[in-house]
Amino acid sequence: MELTAKEQPIQIPSEYNFAAEVDRYASAHPDKAALLIVEDSGESVTHTYGQLVNYANRIANAFTELGVTRGDTVMVLLPRGLEAYGTYLGLLKIGAIILPGSEMLRAKDIEYRIKHAGVKAVIAFPPLIPEINTVRSGCDSLRYCLVFGGADEAGWTDLNPLVDKASETFATVNTRADETAILSYTSGTTGGPKGVMHSYGWPYAHLAIAATQWLGVQESDLVWATAAPGWMKWIWSPFVSILGKGATAFVYSGRFSPTRYLKLLESFQISVLCATPTEYRMMAKVDKLEQYKLDRLRSACSAGEPLNREVIDTFRRAFNILVRDGYGQTESTLLIGTFLGMEARPGSMGRPSPLVKAAIIDEAGNPLPVGEVGDIAIDRSMIALFQGYLHDPERTARSYRGNWYVTGDQGRMDEDGYFWFEGRADDIIISSGYTIGPFEVEDALVKHPLVAEAAAVASPDPIRGHIVKAFVILKDGTTGTPELVYELQDHVKKLTAPYKYPRKIEFVDELPKTNSGKIRRIELRQKELDRS
Repeated sequence: MELTAKEQPIQIPSEYNFAAEVDRYASAHPDKAALLIVEDSGESVTHTYGQLVNYANRIANAFTELGVTRGDTVMVLLPRGLEAYGTYLGLLKIGAIILPGSEMLRAKDIEYRIKHAGVKAVIAFPPLIPEINTVRSGCDSLRYCLVFGGADEAGWTDLNPLVDKASETFATVNTRADETAILSYTSGTTGGPKGVMHSYGWPYAHLAIAATQWLGVQESDLVWATAAPGWMKWIWSPFVSILGKGATAFVYSGRFSPTRYLKLLESFQISVLCATPTEYRMMAKVDKLEQYKLDRLRSACSAGEPLNREVIDTFRRAFNILVRDGYGQTESTLLIGTFLGMEARPGSMGRPSPLVKAAIIDEAGNPLPVGEVGDIAIDRSMIALFQGYLHDPERTARSYRGNWYVTGDQGRMDEDGYFWFEGRADDIIISSGYTIGPFEVEDALVKHPLVAEAAAVASPDPIRGHIVKAFVILKDGTTGTPELVYELQDHVKKLTAPYKYPRKIEFVDELPKTNSGKIRRIELRQKELDRS
């Protein structure tokens, strides 16, 4: 069955730059708080919209002086904080292409992205300098290695002195809405990560629906969206949804702790929260949850993977707040969700956004009847859909089935148009909201001298939703031991981002394969499901 969506309520203008949107708001409200940054120590600092835009202007001028210009691709590897917000705005101001990167990326991940995207400049924070130094000599396109503070190594430029002396005046470039603004990498089941291209017009559509009708951000709100820079979700919520609505972003730079999160929500009187299912699950397990007084919290959203009904019920009992699910991808904006004012059906993904015509389709691209499981698909005319995968027309083409963009997830739809998630249609692993390609984990494992072959799959986990489980064949004469498990886990952490490491490893003598020799991960996934 196909769900006919409302007529698309917006039309993206031919020229659009999100930074100009923030400029206009800051000009009218220079003293309004834009960022409230809280350190792990409890120390806090507030930056107004006027201060943030002036800082972004200085960064834009510093980039221009260095020679980073419109259309250049810049990789940003910064943690939560003022520098991330200022850098993203500064790069948009000059019309550059932002390549977000997690601060957890390792040398191999960084090298792949630099070479694949032809990155001209990398902006990092000091701990990542050694990772980049190990690969930079082989990256021909890379001309600038920039850091905020601590640049005492050859070939690195400290941005702080350049920014400090730069002008606070900068005229934001009038970019076309169809120019590429964001190049965000996402894991694939085979080969390297895919470079997802989004246009300068993408934030316009995201603001109209996701920020307004799902998060429900209002100008008076203090909004805590917990996603970290380096992920498309950070651009979704902490960046576009908050600054685009003139609200105040609550930025916590400390480590996650469920009790710490609850205390912060209470003491700072957060009014809008957007967190991962894992964070909600762990907070829901805190003893005497109702002791925390979250009186100002009026909107709570979850995204990244399905949220358990038990957790939704717990938050409703303890705080009289409905945690509303939302579904989208790196390739899109919010696609399906429980929007403000909508009847909630716990366990459901919700209903399609007004921007979206969605359906459950079969392998031929035909919409399926109510209740039947098939591929979740979106009409390819959706205005906030990605521009394609960089340098990969074949994988771009495989994302479509006729007029449908196929998400790679499977689900069903009920008689009222609510979508229900059934699972991944491919081998992608989603753990604690992180998207992990099995190939990346397997590639790291087989680089260990004692590993002959490996397969990685999702294994059910009550806290993280799923974790990475690796089935490993060792080379002849090698015995699997607990010590070797730790060694392999540490080996993967060193070769790729730590969140990708296999939390479980099982040593086996053989792996299930097709006649052509491909690993049948589906059998291994089913094995894990049967055990759970």
